[in-house]
Amino acid sequence: QVELVESGGGLVQAGGSLRLSCTASGSIFITKDVDWYRQAPGKQRELVATIGTSGTTDYADSVKGRFTISRDNAKNTVFLQMNNLKPEDTGVYFCNADILTRQGPGLMNGGYWGQGTQVTVSS
Repeated sequence: QVELVESGGGLVQAGGSLRLSCTASGSIFITKDVDWYRQAPGKQRELVATIGTSGTTDYADSVKGRFTISRDNAKNTVFLQMNNLKPEDTGVYFCNADILTRQGPGLMNGGYWGQGTQVTVSS
């Protein structure tokens, strides 16, 4: 069993900053790619940022230069530093992780989602 828990969301004024965390726990052998998604009311979930096992990163055009994704493998935690926030960044932020877990004598690959954390940016 694996659990992903996001934290760090909240209410902030435009131009402000928040730092989100996504921590994985359970029978984890290795956490591979981790993505941050967000979903605004009435809109589809969109990919915001990705970090690979080796630390390579990619961002949606809308957040480039403002958001930074990073990871602490020892703590099974991925962060999303969000600066210069805009009202259009408002939404529920979810992390999604590709994780190898220990299953008896072997390993099993699976994708996991957290429960989400609300980010609200006021104008």
